[in-house]
Amino acid sequence: MKRRAMGILFAFFLMLPFVLIALPVTEDDDPPQVDQLRTVAPNVFLDCSRRDCDLDYIRTEITFVNYVRDRENADVHILVTRQRTGSGGREYTLAFIGRGKYKGRDSTLKYYSNSTDSEDQVRQGFVNILKQGLIPYLYDTPLAEFITVSYAGNTKAQSVPVHDKWNYWVFYTSFRGNLNFEEQSKRYSYSVSISANRTTEETKFRLWANGNFNERRYEISEEEKVESRSIRKTIFTQLVRSIDDHWSYGASVSLYSSTYDNADLFTSIGPAVEYNIFPYEQATRRELRIQYRLNYSIRSYDEITIYDKERESLFNQQLQIVWEMKEPWGSMGVQLRGSSFLHDWSKNNIQIEAGLSMRVFKGLSFNVEGEYSRVRDQLALPKSGASKDEILLELKQLATSYDLRLEMGFSYRFGSIYSNVVNPRFGSR
Repeated sequence: MKRRAMGILFAFFLMLPFVLIALPVTEDDDPPQVDQLRTVAPNVFLDCSRRDCDLDYIRTEITFVNYVRDRENADVHILVTRQRTGSGGREYTLAFIGRGKYKGRDSTLKYYSNSTDSEDQVRQGFVNILKQGLIPYLYDTPLAEFITVSYAGNTKAQSVPVHDKWNYWVFYTSFRGNLNFEEQSKRYSYSVSISANRTTEETKFRLWANGNFNERRYEISEEEKVESRSIRKTIFTQLVRSIDDHWSYGASVSLYSSTYDNADLFTSIGPAVEYNIFPYEQATRRELRIQYRLNYSIRSYDEITIYDKERESLFNQQLQIVWEMKEPWGSMGVQLRGSSFLHDWSKNNIQIEAGLSMRVFKGLSFNVEGEYSRVRDQLALPKSGASKDEILLELKQLATSYDLRLEMGFSYRFGSIYSNVVNPRFGSR
């Protein structure tokens, strides 16, 4: 009897979702004004990831348009890109692209957030700019009579130069720790970071220091225990100067220490020059940068290397080409990097990274990204090699002639083209 009762109860809960879905739709589920809105409001495709945009908040605050989930159904395609500003905030670029009857009615607006803004302040400011950009697409609809414009500024105020008491300097510090305890394993880790940055149109200066510390302990048995510790420290400073819309040059200095890379202390200094085929101001949508670096480094190793070196001085060069673009159909990027040591050009490294995110057709998207490195420059490998524990726990760099990574996937969505409704019950995912 108990089994039969449990079976009936299980069947009831199994069928409950289907019963709820099959319930008739009432007026409260889809009020008449929603249908009226859909007939006169422009269809909008917001091309923005959840990381960059609070999509539920946007739908709640801007209710005078129809949100569709595919750009093929849109009257207006809004492509949102962002990049970090010198003060630590974000620059959001909103490209409004007219489609169908709005073809040719394009515009671009920008929103700047401050590094001290809360998440709510950022999304409020973003929505305000988004509203401004949508107004031109309402002029020839019945919704225009419900739109009002107000100006909150002080008409008596006069523009005065902004006085920045910090002179564009921005400082940042952080500390993070992690503890994970289990009966047979214990893991500790913490990191410390500090930075100082100053960014203007002509100059960019960066100073960054970071330390990562990790310790792990495993009890295989009462007699056998495994302990590991890894430490990595970095100090990096860079000065970049603008020449014009396409050219820039700079120099950098770095100090590096890592138990994983057999680096007691690596010191490096050198100049660099860069040319961007597209103007730098278009970097959020497209860029093709070519950069050349020349470095002089002094290396001190923790252990004697496979080339019997405890310490050495080296010149190395690097050529890097970066191509990225983001368009209504998707985004694509390729990065090619080659480096070599000048005393022996056979000691080199060639790396290529590529990624593609493309809307193939209505509802179907394709994503692929990969990375391949041809490795010939492992001068720091320890002569003693790595123990079994160090290999399994990834405590030391291992000898290799290549490194390959590949990810690929498809996604397909179909059904109602509208996504106006926001229902936060049981979470948004």
